[in-house]
Amino acid sequence: ETGLRHDPRVTKEDEGLYRCVAFNSARMRFSQEASLTVSPGITRRPVVIVAPPRNSTVVMGRPAVMECMAQGEPKPFVSWSRQDGKSIATDVVVLATNLVIPDTRSHHAGVYVCRANKPKTRDFVSSPAELRVLAPPVIFQPPEAVSLSRGNTARFVCNSSGDPPPALRWLKNGEPVQSNARVKTQNPGVLLINQLRLDDAGYYQCIAANSLGTACATAKLSVIVREGLPSPPRHVSAIPHSSTSALLTWDPPEHNSDQIIGFSVHYQCTAGSDNMEYQFAVNNDTTELHVKELLPHTAYTFYVVAYSPMGASRPSQPVTVETLEDVPSASPQLSLLSTSPTDIRAMWLPLSSQLSRGAITRYRIDYRALEQVDHIYSVEVGGNETQVTLRDLKPNQTYQLRIAAGTRAGFSQSSEWASHHTPNLTQVLFAPTELKVRAKMHSLNVTWQPPPNHTQITGYKLSWRELDGEELPNEEKPMINERIQQIKLRKRVKHHEVTGLAPDQLYEVKVWAFNKQTEGYAAVWKGRTEKLTRDSLPPLPPISVRARANSSTSIWLRWEKPHFSNVRIINYTIRCSPAGIRNASLVSYYTSSSQEIFLESLKPFTSYEIAVQSKGVDMSGPFSSTVEESTLPDRPSSPPLDMQLSALDSYSVLVSWRPPLEPNGVILTYWILYTGNMSHPDHLWINLTHDGSVTSAEVQGLMSGTRYYFKMGACTEVGVGPYSPVKDVYTPPKKYGVYVYVKVFTLFVECMVFLRVCTRFILCFCGHHLLGTFAVLLWLYRKGARPVPATAPDCSDCHELETLMPSSAQDPNKPLTDLTEEQSLMANIGGADDAPAESKVSFAVYCS
Repeated sequence: ETGLRHDPRVTKEDEGLYRCVAFNSARMRFSQEASLTVSPGITRRPVVIVAPPRNSTVVMGRPAVMECMAQGEPKPFVSWSRQDGKSIATDVVVLATNLVIPDTRSHHAGVYVCRANKPKTRDFVSSPAELRVLAPPVIFQPPEAVSLSRGNTARFVCNSSGDPPPALRWLKNGEPVQSNARVKTQNPGVLLINQLRLDDAGYYQCIAANSLGTACATAKLSVIVREGLPSPPRHVSAIPHSSTSALLTWDPPEHNSDQIIGFSVHYQCTAGSDNMEYQFAVNNDTTELHVKELLPHTAYTFYVVAYSPMGASRPSQPVTVETLEDVPSASPQLSLLSTSPTDIRAMWLPLSSQLSRGAITRYRIDYRALEQVDHIYSVEVGGNETQVTLRDLKPNQTYQLRIAAGTRAGFSQSSEWASHHTPNLTQVLFAPTELKVRAKMHSLNVTWQPPPNHTQITGYKLSWRELDGEELPNEEKPMINERIQQIKLRKRVKHHEVTGLAPDQLYEVKVWAFNKQTEGYAAVWKGRTEKLTRDSLPPLPPISVRARANSSTSIWLRWEKPHFSNVRIINYTIRCSPAGIRNASLVSYYTSSSQEIFLESLKPFTSYEIAVQSKGVDMSGPFSSTVEESTLPDRPSSPPLDMQLSALDSYSVLVSWRPPLEPNGVILTYWILYTGNMSHPDHLWINLTHDGSVTSAEVQGLMSGTRYYFKMGACTEVGVGPYSPVKDVYTPPKKYGVYVYVKVFTLFVECMVFLRVCTRFILCFCGHHLLGTFAVLLWLYRKGARPVPATAPDCSDCHELETLMPSSAQDPNKPLTDLTEEQSLMANIGGADDAPAESKVSFAVYCS
């Protein structure tokens, strides 16, 4: 194990002498002391924009200041740029870290980005802000004067600019121009006048106005009338021929009728102020026209114009006729629910005038039990009714219902059979009441009221599916695809708009209540979205939708206008929700009048699905294709969960935990901080770092019999999040039994080894001394001399023994093993001499 100690937060209080202690069950060792001296130095701090720039709005010509202040150590470098990639204008001045525009113009408008860089690194932070330059209206394309003959079409074009975008309106001779079938205003700033008449001549003014001012441009319209033109046709008459046709007749003009080369018939719906005008050309040899493909039970206005080589006559006097009634072209769609186990309430919405094709005078509701399909019962109600309740039915039974609407011409074709199961007598959740669906071309606006036992519900569920248009007898129509879209709604919600649908398509919508135990009966609606007609085309969705994460809680969204649009787009609706979410309460909607928006208050490190919708006057188009973008990561918002401490022994603790609830990014590391003193600041706690993939760690090197305090935090690439609550653990005291036995045994062994070495040393020393003495005495004896000691010991108590051993020749062939131990010893002592063999003398001295 390495003995590295790393503390990134050193303070003056950390000065002192340090040494490393290594120990195991046998012994403990201390290293040499090392001195730590803390000298004042530069404290490195991350770069932070403390005063970010703010969105500003100024009037053109006035100065603008974009402020930005950043802090950090070392001091960061602040720079500015435009988010659209364009270069900042040369007349813009940078003072300190602020952007100053002395004289704002339209080209200064845009989003500016303040960026603070840490010197000599790639670390930076940025903050955007939008500068909006308000400008009064300017008409850069004024209308041009025109001079046309009667019967022609005049077209004026007027284009303007300004911020806010100016509103355009037209005046004729100082009076507002009234739109009608001949006079129409098209987007942007186009005025059309069909079938010019003498009274159309005059001065036309284009007025552009916003909150900062008004701009005006004038053009003159002259209507030329040549001599010899025919007078208008006479005695125009229209008679309804059927519900979809009428016969129109007239007489030739009174003057110059011999020069007639043809007629033109003009008609339009009488009701409404901006209806389409239709024209038919008729030869000069006829004075009648059978007009077909009209709407039933609809009033039309006709007039006729005569033409000669010189030009057109004045229009004839208009005439109005109403087509005959017809049976309704469709039947209402039923919504069914039960308020008790023995009744079914059927509800519907009135048909539109186009579908009713006359005045609805009555409704017929047919119903039958599923078990008795041949027995059909009918109920009729008045044309002003929109619901009926069928009573005295059987509980827990399936019934089928259908409806037909009737005019004076007869009943429409009945709707499809709709099935409904009456509740049983047990406690159930009834279906929501008053289910109503308003169908548009691309959406369904669904509303309902709570069921009678609404106190027992937790919320609602709403589902919709697309049905096949072909009719199948006695069966529900199958789905085109198997995917049923379903969302959950809160209890207080009583309406929801289903968007992104196809026009003129059959859909089924169901709404039902639920609680924790069960789900209730559903209220069902079936119907078609509106047809896509040329008169009511919705605006196309925006194109080139682009999203880019700006921070951990914000996303920049930009888009472009559709290339073609037949209506004026007044603003945009932005739909934003976390990816994969079906809960309608988590979907957010924003409105923007420009082609970009800054989405804020988002969740960090979260993927969002975003779509944009174009909106006209009382008309909304479909949403664009969804783009997906994720917010940037951030520090965790919550600490690791369920930190558990357990002492493994006297010197180690096991720490376990679960990842934080809101990590806000990928957890790279976990920080475990511990100390023996609860009052220490964070920088004095010992910090251990572990990989973000683990959820437990063993802390070693602790002291026995000590209470330690632990806390921990999770760290992403942005930084560390909040620490968990402090918990403590007590390491048990050190167990001395085995340790003492081992030390005593070791000491005993070392003592025995020492004694053995000493004993061998003494024996070896004494043995060599005695053998040397014996050898000298033997040599003197053999020479016939007796040594006299310098100091004769007192041997009054001593006795000398002398043993004479007869000399004998040793047998050289005698084995060495036959020698006695005494002979072997004496031979070794005297073996160094070359004297002949003789008697060997052995002495033994003893003291009593």
